[in-house]
Amino acid sequence: MPWLDPRRWKLWSLPPVVLAYVVTVVAAATLVTLATARRTPAEALNWPFFLLLAGGAVLHLEAARGIERIREIGAEGSPHAHMQSVWLFAGVLVLPMPLLVALIVVSYTHSWFRVYKRRAVLFRKVFSAASVVLGSAAAQLVLGLFPGRAVDVDGPLGLLVLVTAGFLYWFINYALVVTAIFVTNRQNPVRTALGNASDVLIVLASVGLGSGVAIIMLARPWLTPMLLLTVLALHMGLLLPQFRVAARTDSKTGLVDATFWHDVAERELARARRLVSTVGVLLLDLDHFKLINDNYGHLAGDRVLRAVADALKHSVRSYDLVGRFGGEEFAVLLPGVSTDEVRAAAERIRFEIASLHIAVVDRLGEDRVISGLTASVGAAVFPDTATELSPLLLAADEALYQAKNNGRDRVATATVF
Repeated sequence: MPWLDPRRWKLWSLPPVVLAYVVTVVAAATLVTLATARRTPAEALNWPFFLLLAGGAVLHLEAARGIERIREIGAEGSPHAHMQSVWLFAGVLVLPMPLLVALIVVSYTHSWFRVYKRRAVLFRKVFSAASVVLGSAAAQLVLGLFPGRAVDVDGPLGLLVLVTAGFLYWFINYALVVTAIFVTNRQNPVRTALGNASDVLIVLASVGLGSGVAIIMLARPWLTPMLLLTVLALHMGLLLPQFRVAARTDSKTGLVDATFWHDVAERELARARRLVSTVGVLLLDLDHFKLINDNYGHLAGDRVLRAVADALKHSVRSYDLVGRFGGEEFAVLLPGVSTDEVRAAAERIRFEIASLHIAVVDRLGEDRVISGLTASVGAAVFPDTATELSPLLLAADEALYQAKNNGRDRVATATVF
Protein backbone atom coordinates (compact mmCIF):
# COMPACT_ATOMS: atom_id res chain seq x y z
CA MET A 1 0.00 0.00 0.00
CA PRO A 2 1.66 3.26 -1.13
CA TRP A 3 0.23 5.29 1.76
CA LEU A 4 2.11 3.10 4.24
CA ASP A 5 5.46 3.95 2.65
CA PRO A 6 6.49 7.58 3.50
CA ARG A 7 8.86 7.64 0.54
CA ARG A 8 5.91 7.30 -1.87
CA TRP A 9 3.71 9.97 -0.32
CA LYS A 10 2.45 12.58 -2.78
CA LEU A 11 3.24 15.18 -0.14
CA TRP A 12 6.86 15.29 -1.33
CA SER A 13 5.82 16.23 -4.85
CA LEU A 14 4.41 19.57 -3.68
CA PRO A 15 6.23 22.79 -4.56
CA PRO A 16 8.55 23.87 -1.68
CA VAL A 17 6.34 26.78 -0.58
CA VAL A 18 3.21 24.61 -0.46
CA LEU A 19 5.07 21.78 1.29
CA ALA A 20 6.36 24.20 3.96
CA TYR A 21 2.84 25.58 4.48
CA VAL A 22 1.25 22.14 4.87
CA VAL A 23 3.96 20.91 7.25
CA THR A 24 3.72 24.12 9.32
CA VAL A 25 -0.05 23.79 9.78
CA VAL A 26 0.17 20.11 10.73
CA ALA A 27 3.08 20.81 13.13
CA ALA A 28 1.13 23.68 14.74
CA ALA A 29 -1.87 21.43 15.29
CA THR A 30 0.39 18.78 16.83
CA LEU A 31 2.01 21.30 19.17
CA VAL A 32 -1.38 22.68 20.24
CA THR A 33 -2.59 19.14 20.99
CA LEU A 34 0.46 18.33 23.09
CA ALA A 35 0.38 21.67 24.91
CA THR A 36 -3.28 21.33 25.90
CA ALA A 37 -3.12 17.64 26.80
CA ARG A 38 -1.44 18.40 30.14
CA ARG A 39 -3.64 21.38 30.96
CA THR A 40 -6.98 19.69 30.14
CA PRO A 41 -6.62 15.94 30.72
CA ALA A 42 -9.49 13.62 29.86
CA GLU A 43 -11.56 12.50 32.83
CA ALA A 44 -13.80 9.47 33.22
CA LEU A 45 -17.00 11.50 32.86
CA ASN A 46 -15.84 12.77 29.45
CA TRP A 47 -15.65 9.33 27.85
CA PRO A 48 -19.42 8.71 27.44
CA PHE A 49 -19.72 12.04 25.58
CA PHE A 50 -16.77 11.13 23.36
CA LEU A 51 -18.31 7.75 22.52
CA LEU A 52 -21.68 9.32 21.75
CA LEU A 53 -20.17 11.95 19.46
CA ALA A 54 -17.81 9.50 17.75
CA GLY A 55 -20.69 7.09 17.19
CA GLY A 56 -22.86 9.88 15.81
CA ALA A 57 -20.10 11.05 13.45
CA VAL A 58 -19.45 7.52 12.14
CA LEU A 59 -23.12 6.63 11.66
CA HIS A 60 -23.79 9.97 10.03
CA LEU A 61 -21.00 9.49 7.46
CA GLU A 62 -21.98 5.88 6.82
CA ALA A 63 -25.54 6.92 6.00
CA ALA A 64 -24.49 9.82 3.75
CA ARG A 65 -21.25 8.51 2.23
CA GLY A 66 -22.70 8.17 -1.29
CA ILE A 67 -23.61 11.85 -1.43
CA GLU A 68 -20.36 12.90 0.24
CA ARG A 69 -18.26 10.98 -2.27
CA ILE A 70 -19.95 12.73 -5.20
CA ARG A 71 -19.71 16.13 -3.49
CA GLU A 72 -16.00 15.65 -2.78
CA ILE A 73 -15.37 14.98 -6.47
CA GLY A 74 -17.46 17.96 -7.50
CA ALA A 75 -15.65 20.24 -5.03
CA GLU A 76 -12.19 19.51 -6.45
CA GLY A 77 -10.17 22.74 -6.39
CA SER A 78 -12.45 24.43 -3.84
CA PRO A 79 -13.24 23.92 -0.12
CA HIS A 80 -15.36 20.86 0.61
CA ALA A 81 -18.00 21.62 3.25
CA HIS A 82 -19.43 18.72 5.22
CA MET A 83 -21.81 18.43 8.14
CA GLN A 84 -19.38 16.61 10.43
CA SER A 85 -19.08 19.96 12.22
CA VAL A 86 -22.34 19.05 13.97
CA TRP A 87 -20.41 16.48 16.00
CA LEU A 88 -17.04 18.22 16.04
CA PHE A 89 -18.33 21.55 17.33
CA ALA A 90 -20.44 19.73 19.90
CA GLY A 91 -17.12 18.19 20.95
CA VAL A 92 -15.63 21.67 21.25
CA LEU A 93 -18.31 22.44 23.84
CA VAL A 94 -18.26 19.25 25.92
CA LEU A 95 -14.86 17.55 25.48
CA PRO A 96 -11.36 18.40 26.69
CA MET A 97 -8.86 19.03 23.92
CA PRO A 98 -7.24 15.54 23.90
CA LEU A 99 -10.58 13.79 23.39
CA LEU A 100 -11.66 16.46 20.90
CA VAL A 101 -8.55 15.77 18.81
CA ALA A 102 -9.31 12.04 19.07
CA LEU A 103 -12.86 12.74 17.82
CA ILE A 104 -11.48 14.69 14.84
CA VAL A 105 -9.04 11.85 14.07
CA VAL A 106 -11.85 9.28 14.22
CA SER A 107 -14.05 11.34 11.89
CA TYR A 108 -11.36 11.98 9.26
CA THR A 109 -9.90 8.48 9.44
CA HIS A 110 -13.31 6.92 8.98
CA SER A 111 -14.10 9.22 6.05
CA TRP A 112 -10.80 8.42 4.35
CA PHE A 113 -11.31 4.67 4.60
CA ARG A 114 -15.07 4.42 4.10
CA VAL A 115 -16.20 7.51 2.14
CA TYR A 116 -13.22 8.08 -0.14
CA LYS A 117 -11.97 4.46 -0.15
CA ARG A 118 -8.35 5.63 0.36
CA ARG A 119 -8.47 7.20 -3.12
CA ALA A 120 -8.24 10.72 -1.75
CA VAL A 121 -4.76 12.17 -1.27
CA LEU A 122 -3.79 11.35 2.32
CA PHE A 123 -1.89 14.53 3.14
CA ARG A 124 -4.94 16.61 2.17
CA LYS A 125 -7.05 14.82 4.77
CA VAL A 126 -4.32 15.19 7.39
CA PHE A 127 -4.06 18.89 6.58
CA SER A 128 -7.85 19.34 6.78
CA ALA A 129 -7.94 17.58 10.15
CA ALA A 130 -5.09 19.78 11.39
CA SER A 131 -6.95 22.93 10.34
CA VAL A 132 -10.02 21.76 12.28
CA VAL A 133 -7.83 21.11 15.34
CA LEU A 134 -6.50 24.68 15.19
CA GLY A 135 -9.98 26.13 14.73
CA SER A 136 -11.28 24.04 17.63
CA ALA A 137 -8.42 25.17 19.87
CA ALA A 138 -9.18 28.82 19.14
CA ALA A 139 -12.86 28.23 19.89
CA GLN A 140 -12.07 26.55 23.21
CA LEU A 141 -9.72 29.40 24.11
CA VAL A 142 -12.58 31.88 23.73
CA LEU A 143 -14.98 29.64 25.63
CA GLY A 144 -12.44 29.35 28.44
CA LEU A 145 -12.86 33.08 29.09
CA PHE A 146 -16.44 32.43 30.18
CA PRO A 147 -16.92 31.04 33.71
CA GLY A 148 -18.45 27.62 34.04
CA ARG A 149 -19.05 25.03 31.35
CA ALA A 150 -19.26 26.13 27.73
CA VAL A 151 -22.80 24.79 27.33
CA ASP A 152 -24.00 26.78 30.35
CA VAL A 153 -23.66 30.08 28.50
CA ASP A 154 -26.72 32.27 28.78
CA GLY A 155 -27.72 35.85 28.23
CA PRO A 156 -26.33 38.34 25.69
CA LEU A 157 -22.72 37.85 26.84
CA GLY A 158 -22.99 34.08 26.67
CA LEU A 159 -24.49 34.29 23.18
CA LEU A 160 -21.66 36.59 22.08
CA VAL A 161 -19.04 34.18 23.41
CA LEU A 162 -20.68 31.16 21.76
CA VAL A 163 -21.05 32.97 18.40
CA THR A 164 -17.43 34.14 18.57
CA ALA A 165 -16.25 30.60 19.31
CA GLY A 166 -18.29 29.21 16.43
CA PHE A 167 -16.99 31.88 14.08
CA LEU A 168 -13.35 31.16 14.97
CA TYR A 169 -13.92 27.42 14.62
CA TRP A 170 -15.21 27.97 11.08
CA PHE A 171 -13.02 30.86 9.95
CA ILE A 172 -9.62 29.45 10.94
CA ASN A 173 -10.38 26.14 9.25
CA TYR A 174 -11.78 27.89 6.16
CA ALA A 175 -8.91 30.39 5.86
CA LEU A 176 -6.23 27.71 6.17
CA VAL A 177 -7.87 25.47 3.57
CA VAL A 178 -8.54 28.33 1.12
CA THR A 179 -4.92 29.46 1.41
CA ALA A 180 -3.69 25.92 0.69
CA ILE A 181 -5.94 25.65 -2.37
CA PHE A 182 -4.87 29.05 -3.66
CA VAL A 183 -1.11 28.51 -3.36
CA THR A 184 -1.44 25.05 -4.91
CA ASN A 185 -3.60 26.16 -7.87
CA ARG A 186 -2.54 29.73 -8.59
CA GLN A 187 -3.64 29.41 -12.19
CA ASN A 188 -7.28 29.05 -11.07
CA PRO A 189 -9.47 32.10 -10.34
CA VAL A 190 -9.53 33.20 -6.68
CA ARG A 191 -13.31 32.70 -6.58
CA THR A 192 -12.75 28.98 -7.19
CA ALA A 193 -10.59 28.71 -4.07
CA LEU A 194 -13.21 30.58 -2.03
CA GLY A 195 -15.88 28.01 -2.91
CA ASN A 196 -19.64 28.51 -2.88
CA ALA A 197 -21.53 30.67 -0.40
CA SER A 198 -23.97 27.79 0.10
CA ASP A 199 -21.12 25.61 1.42
CA VAL A 200 -20.27 28.27 4.01
CA LEU A 201 -23.89 28.29 5.14
CA ILE A 202 -23.80 24.50 5.49
CA VAL A 203 -20.85 24.68 7.88
CA LEU A 204 -22.34 27.58 9.87
CA ALA A 205 -25.63 25.71 10.17
CA SER A 206 -23.72 22.64 11.33
CA VAL A 207 -21.97 24.69 14.01
CA GLY A 208 -25.30 26.01 15.25
CA LEU A 209 -26.80 22.51 15.29
CA GLY A 210 -23.70 21.24 17.08
CA SER A 211 -24.39 23.69 19.91
CA GLY A 212 -27.84 22.20 20.32
CA VAL A 213 -26.45 18.66 20.23
CA ALA A 214 -24.03 19.49 23.06
CA ILE A 215 -26.72 21.03 25.25
CA ILE A 216 -29.14 18.11 24.79
CA MET A 217 -26.36 15.57 25.34
CA LEU A 218 -25.67 17.01 28.77
CA ALA A 219 -29.29 17.57 29.75
CA ARG A 220 -30.96 14.54 28.11
CA PRO A 221 -28.28 12.16 26.74
CA TRP A 222 -30.83 9.49 25.83
CA LEU A 223 -32.29 11.84 23.22
CA THR A 224 -29.03 11.85 21.25
CA PRO A 225 -30.18 9.09 18.82
CA MET A 226 -33.13 11.29 17.89
CA LEU A 227 -30.67 14.06 17.04
CA LEU A 228 -28.83 11.70 14.71
CA LEU A 229 -32.03 11.20 12.72
CA THR A 230 -32.56 14.97 12.65
CA VAL A 231 -29.02 15.58 11.37
CA LEU A 232 -29.41 12.97 8.64
CA ALA A 233 -32.72 14.45 7.52
CA LEU A 234 -31.21 17.93 7.36
CA HIS A 235 -28.15 16.56 5.56
CA MET A 236 -30.26 15.01 2.83
CA GLY A 237 -32.44 18.11 2.57
CA LEU A 238 -29.52 20.53 2.36
CA LEU A 239 -27.16 18.51 0.18
CA LEU A 240 -29.46 16.60 -2.16
CA PRO A 241 -29.82 19.68 -4.42
CA GLN A 242 -26.01 19.91 -4.53
CA PHE A 243 -25.85 16.20 -5.30
CA ARG A 244 -28.19 16.74 -8.24
CA VAL A 245 -26.07 19.64 -9.49
CA ALA A 246 -22.89 17.55 -9.16
CA ALA A 247 -24.53 14.66 -11.00
CA ARG A 248 -25.37 16.87 -14.00
CA THR A 249 -22.12 18.86 -14.03
CA ASP A 250 -18.91 18.07 -15.86
CA SER A 251 -16.23 18.05 -13.16
CA LYS A 252 -13.40 19.31 -15.39
CA THR A 253 -15.14 22.40 -16.74
CA GLY A 254 -18.04 23.16 -14.38
CA LEU A 255 -20.41 23.15 -17.37
CA VAL A 256 -23.52 21.01 -17.60
CA ASP A 257 -23.04 17.57 -19.08
CA ALA A 258 -24.44 16.34 -22.40
CA THR A 259 -27.46 14.59 -20.85
CA PHE A 260 -28.68 17.63 -18.94
CA TRP A 261 -27.97 19.90 -21.95
CA HIS A 262 -30.15 17.64 -24.14
CA ASP A 263 -32.97 17.72 -21.56
CA VAL A 264 -32.95 21.52 -21.41
CA ALA A 265 -32.67 21.80 -25.20
CA GLU A 266 -35.75 19.59 -25.67
CA ARG A 267 -37.73 21.78 -23.26
CA GLU A 268 -36.49 24.95 -24.96
CA LEU A 269 -37.58 23.70 -28.38
CA ALA A 270 -41.02 22.81 -27.01
CA ARG A 271 -41.29 26.30 -25.55
CA ALA A 272 -40.20 27.86 -28.88
CA ARG A 273 -42.93 25.90 -30.67
CA ARG A 274 -45.58 27.28 -28.31
CA LEU A 275 -44.31 30.85 -28.65
CA VAL A 276 -43.50 30.57 -32.37
CA SER A 277 -39.91 31.52 -31.57
CA THR A 278 -36.43 30.34 -32.51
CA VAL A 279 -33.54 28.49 -30.85
CA GLY A 280 -29.93 28.57 -31.97
CA VAL A 281 -27.47 25.72 -31.46
CA LEU A 282 -23.69 25.89 -31.68
CA LEU A 283 -21.34 22.92 -31.68
CA LEU A 284 -17.72 23.91 -31.07
CA ASP A 285 -14.53 21.87 -31.30
CA LEU A 286 -11.05 23.06 -30.29
CA ASP A 287 -8.60 22.70 -33.15
CA HIS A 288 -5.56 20.45 -32.65
CA PHE A 289 -6.32 20.00 -28.95
CA LYS A 290 -4.46 16.68 -28.88
CA LEU A 291 -1.20 18.58 -29.42
CA ILE A 292 -1.74 20.41 -26.12
CA ASN A 293 -2.06 17.13 -24.22
CA ASP A 294 0.95 15.69 -26.07
CA ASN A 295 3.20 18.73 -25.60
CA TYR A 296 2.18 19.95 -22.13
CA GLY A 297 0.45 17.02 -20.44
CA HIS A 298 -3.15 16.18 -19.59
CA LEU A 299 -3.27 18.43 -16.50
CA ALA A 300 -2.42 21.39 -18.71
CA GLY A 301 -5.07 20.19 -21.15
CA ASP A 302 -7.65 20.14 -18.34
CA ARG A 303 -6.67 23.70 -17.43
CA VAL A 304 -7.20 24.78 -21.04
CA LEU A 305 -10.65 23.15 -21.09
CA ARG A 306 -11.60 25.04 -17.94
CA ALA A 307 -10.39 28.35 -19.38
CA VAL A 308 -12.31 27.76 -22.61
CA ALA A 309 -15.43 26.88 -20.62
CA ASP A 310 -15.14 30.16 -18.69
CA ALA A 311 -14.67 32.08 -21.96
CA LEU A 312 -17.78 30.43 -23.40
CA LYS A 313 -19.91 31.36 -20.39
CA HIS A 314 -18.70 34.97 -20.50
CA SER A 315 -19.31 35.25 -24.26
CA VAL A 316 -23.02 34.40 -24.15
CA ARG A 317 -26.06 35.72 -22.32
CA SER A 318 -26.81 34.68 -18.76
CA TYR A 319 -29.77 32.54 -19.85
CA ASP A 320 -27.93 30.74 -22.66
CA LEU A 321 -26.80 27.22 -21.77
CA VAL A 322 -23.24 25.99 -22.35
CA GLY A 323 -22.46 22.28 -22.05
CA ARG A 324 -19.54 19.97 -22.61
CA PHE A 325 -20.25 17.16 -25.04
CA GLY A 326 -17.04 15.27 -24.35
CA GLY A 327 -13.35 15.65 -25.11
CA GLU A 328 -12.78 19.13 -26.52
CA GLU A 329 -16.31 19.55 -27.91
CA PHE A 330 -18.82 22.02 -26.46
CA ALA A 331 -22.44 22.92 -27.20
CA VAL A 332 -24.26 26.23 -26.73
CA LEU A 333 -28.05 26.70 -26.62
CA LEU A 334 -29.23 30.19 -27.63
CA PRO A 335 -32.99 30.78 -27.28
CA GLY A 336 -34.69 33.42 -29.41
CA VAL A 337 -31.92 34.15 -31.94
CA SER A 338 -31.97 34.49 -35.70
CA THR A 339 -29.47 32.92 -38.09
CA ASP A 340 -27.48 36.16 -38.23
CA GLU A 341 -27.47 36.44 -34.44
CA VAL A 342 -26.36 32.86 -33.89
CA ARG A 343 -23.50 33.37 -36.35
CA ALA A 344 -22.50 36.60 -34.58
CA ALA A 345 -22.47 34.74 -31.25
CA ALA A 346 -20.29 32.03 -32.77
CA GLU A 347 -17.80 34.59 -34.10
CA ARG A 348 -17.69 36.30 -30.72
CA ILE A 349 -16.93 32.99 -29.03
CA ARG A 350 -14.25 32.17 -31.58
CA PHE A 351 -12.60 35.57 -30.99
CA GLU A 352 -12.68 35.12 -27.19
CA ILE A 353 -11.01 31.72 -27.43
CA ALA A 354 -8.32 33.09 -29.75
CA SER A 355 -7.62 35.86 -27.21
CA LEU A 356 -6.95 33.49 -24.31
CA HIS A 357 -3.55 33.33 -22.60
CA ILE A 358 -3.64 30.39 -20.19
CA ALA A 359 -0.98 29.83 -17.52
CA VAL A 360 -0.28 26.11 -17.08
CA VAL A 361 2.34 23.84 -15.58
CA ASP A 362 3.72 21.35 -18.08
CA ARG A 363 4.62 17.72 -17.44
CA LEU A 364 8.13 18.78 -16.36
CA GLY A 365 6.75 21.12 -13.70
CA GLU A 366 7.66 24.29 -15.61
CA ASP A 367 5.35 27.30 -15.89
CA ARG A 368 4.12 27.85 -19.45
CA VAL A 369 1.57 30.06 -21.17
CA ILE A 370 -0.69 28.61 -23.88
CA SER A 371 -2.10 31.04 -26.42
CA GLY A 372 -3.18 31.08 -30.03
CA LEU A 373 -6.03 28.62 -29.52
CA THR A 374 -8.48 28.27 -32.36
CA ALA A 375 -11.90 26.67 -32.62
CA SER A 376 -14.21 25.49 -35.38
CA VAL A 377 -17.93 26.14 -34.89
CA GLY A 378 -21.05 24.74 -36.52
CA ALA A 379 -24.32 26.66 -36.19
CA ALA A 380 -27.95 25.71 -36.74
CA VAL A 381 -31.28 27.37 -35.94
CA PHE A 382 -34.70 25.97 -35.04
CA PRO A 383 -37.05 25.89 -36.95
CA ASP A 384 -35.22 27.12 -40.08
CA THR A 385 -32.69 24.28 -40.13
CA ALA A 386 -34.72 21.53 -38.45
CA THR A 387 -37.82 21.18 -36.28
CA GLU A 388 -36.55 18.45 -33.92
CA LEU A 389 -33.49 18.39 -31.68
CA SER A 390 -31.71 15.38 -33.19
CA PRO A 391 -31.81 16.67 -36.80
CA LEU A 392 -30.85 20.12 -35.52
CA LEU A 393 -27.76 18.74 -33.79
CA LEU A 394 -26.87 16.64 -36.83
CA ALA A 395 -27.05 19.75 -38.99
CA ALA A 396 -24.86 21.72 -36.60
CA ASP A 397 -22.43 18.81 -36.47
CA GLU A 398 -22.25 18.67 -40.27
CA ALA A 399 -21.59 22.42 -40.34
CA LEU A 400 -18.81 21.90 -37.78
CA TYR A 401 -17.14 19.37 -40.08
CA GLN A 402 -17.45 21.81 -42.96
CA ALA A 403 -15.64 24.43 -40.89
CA LYS A 404 -12.86 21.94 -40.15
CA ASN A 405 -12.59 20.77 -43.75
CA ASN A 406 -12.36 24.38 -44.96
CA GLY A 407 -9.27 25.09 -42.87
CA ARG A 408 -10.49 25.27 -39.24
CA ASP A 409 -10.69 28.43 -37.09
CA ARG A 410 -13.97 29.47 -38.68
CA VAL A 411 -17.76 29.34 -38.36
CA ALA A 412 -20.04 27.41 -40.70
CA THR A 413 -23.83 27.70 -40.72
CA ALA A 414 -26.07 24.73 -41.48
CA THR A 415 -28.04 24.83 -44.71
CA VAL A 416 -31.61 26.07 -44.34
CA PHE A 417 -34.15 23.69 -45.80
